[in-house]
This record gives sequence, C-alpha cells and structure tokens, in this order.
Amino acid sequence: MKTLITLLLFITIWTTEKTPSDWIWLFNGTTTDQWVSAKSDQFPKEGWAVENKVLITNKGGKRGGDLLSRRKFANFDLRFEFKLTPGANTGLKYFVKKYPDGALLGCEYQLIDDMGNKDIAADKDDKRRTAGLYELFAPSQRKLKPIGQWNEGRIVVNGTHVEHWLNGTKVLEYERGDARFMAAKAQSKFKAVDDFGTIKEGHLLLQDHGDEAAFRNIRIRAL
Repeated sequence: MKTLITLLLFITIWTTEKTPSDWIWLFNGTTTDQWVSAKSDQFPKEGWAVENKVLITNKGGKRGGDLLSRRKFANFDLRFEFKLTPGANTGLKYFVKKYPDGALLGCEYQLIDDMGNKDIAADKDDKRRTAGLYELFAPSQRKLKPIGQWNEGRIVVNGTHVEHWLNGTKVLEYERGDARFMAAKAQSKFKAVDDFGTIKEGHLLLQDHGDEAAFRNIRIRAL
C-alpha cells in the first residue's frame, strides 16, 4: 500500500511539472493592460483602438507607435488572430531587446499583404512573406486566407527550437543560434547585432508600420 501511494504521488508530481501553465490573455477583447507604448510605460493615447473586441492599429491613419508587452517570455506557445487591410505591412516580434541606440530588435513573425505590398517580390521564397521569419527564413505550405479575413498565427518556442504556424499548419521551424540561423543572419540587416534572436528571454512587440491592421484573441502560455 505504501509503495502504491508513493507511486501515485510521484505520478502526480511528474504530471504537474510536465503540464504547461494556464493561458495568459495578452488581449481578450477588452483590456490593454498587458501592453505599453514602446516609447513610454503607458498605452498609447492615439493610434491604437479597441473596437468590437478587436485591437486595431493605425485606425483612421493615426500613428501610435509600436506596442511592447509588459512581461518578458522565454519558452512559450503564443497564439493570435490577425486581419490585414490591402497593402498593409506589420508584424509580431518576439525575443525583443532594447539596444543602446534605442532600437527594439527581435525575431519577427511577418504579417504583410503578400500580393499588394510593393516590398514583396514575386518569388515564392521571399523571406518577407506572411508567417516567415522576417529577413531570415521564408515560410512554406501556407494556407493563408485572403486580405480582409481573419487568420490565426502561432509561435512555439522551446529552448532554441522555434516553430511558426499559420491556420493550423506548421510553415517554418528553425534553431536559434545554430549554423543555419547564423548564416541567414549574416546575410540580413541584423548581421551587426551580436545577440539578435538568441537572448534567453525578451518582450513581445506589435508593430505599427503605418498601415491599418487588426488583432484579437492574443494569448500565451509558458512551456
């Protein structure tokens, strides 16, 4: 009997330790408490709006600047929905660090109108396409819904391993800091940033790129 109790206790502890934590809502349709302006410790007074449980940037053409998460994250499962307007360009960054020159840099899950933005090449391997790792790796096997419809993005980080998902399909995976990552970084605009994408934990960032875009159901859990 004592052996059985010990075994059950061990299983309970093991299960508890291996189970991911509960979801944290970063935006649930009402409060913006989890975000601040990248330039201050307050949420922007204009440029970002909440309408019908949707977080909108550049509503009416007003700029509010980037949003930065109050918390830093390391290993996580991040899920969010996004909707772009024609020609729009934005992004969701992770492992964001503020550098001495004031720049906020990190890995970026690219969000862009692939067909209507002038910065996107016709090449299907363009590293700036939606769900790619901006400037480093192009996505594949995408099931991207048209502009004006909601898509679901997902970023999974476990140690150095990172996955990008789009509408339930894994479209990209890579290892932060390995030879492939460093080679791609050396060919990018981030080549001079020593620890780009390799810090242990960092902020999330919703980008204000000057175009209207919408987000909803942003949630994260630690792994």
